[in-house]
Amino acid sequence: MIDNVIDLGLCDTTGRPVTLHGVDDHNWRAVADTAPRDDQRDHVPALAARYLLLSLREDVWHSLAVLAGDEVTGHVMWAREDDGTHWIGGMLIDAAHQGTGIGRAAVRTLAAWLTDKDDCRAVRLSYHPDNTPARALYESLGFVPTGTFEDDEIVAELDPTRTAPRTTAPCPPPRCEDGDTYPHPAR
Repeated sequence: MIDNVIDLGLCDTTGRPVTLHGVDDHNWRAVADTAPRDDQRDHVPALAARYLLLSLREDVWHSLAVLAGDEVTGHVMWAREDDGTHWIGGMLIDAAHQGTGIGRAAVRTLAAWLTDKDDCRAVRLSYHPDNTPARALYESLGFVPTGTFEDDEIVAELDPTRTAPRTTAPCPPPRCEDGDTYPHPAR
C-alpha cells in the first residue's frame, strides 16, 4: 500500500493532472463503481469492484485509484513477485473518461514508480490478444511481448533501464481564474 500520491506530473488531454492514490475510506466507492464501455467487457469486468475484491482477498495485488484532477476516473493495481518482477494489472478507466489520455498517464506513472524501486528487475503486464487498443497502448509505452502467456493473455515487459516515451503532456502551469499564471508575479 502507498501512503501518499504517486504523481509523475502528467495530465490528461483536458489539462487535469493524473495521479494514483491508495484506495481508502474516502474513495473506495467511486473506484468500485468505475465501469468500462460495454464493448470492453470481454477484456475487463463490468465494475472495478472485482479488482478491489482481488486485492482485499489475495495478499498479492495492491489497488490504486486513478484520479484526473480531484475525480476518481479509474483503477489500476500492481504486484511484486519474489524474483523482483513487478506487475501492472486491473487497469480500468471509466467509460465517461476514456479517450483523454488518462490510461496512458496512469500506466506511465505506475511503471515509473515501480521501476524506481531498488528491487525492480522488470515491469510486466498482460493483455488479451484480441485487445488491440491495449496492445497499441502498451507497445507505444515500450512494453515488449515476451513470447509467454499468462492464462490466455500475452505477457509484455518493460525493462527497468528503459523509460516509456513522454507521449503524455506534462501539466501546464496552474492558472488563476483571470487566466494569469499562478502564483502572480510580484507587482
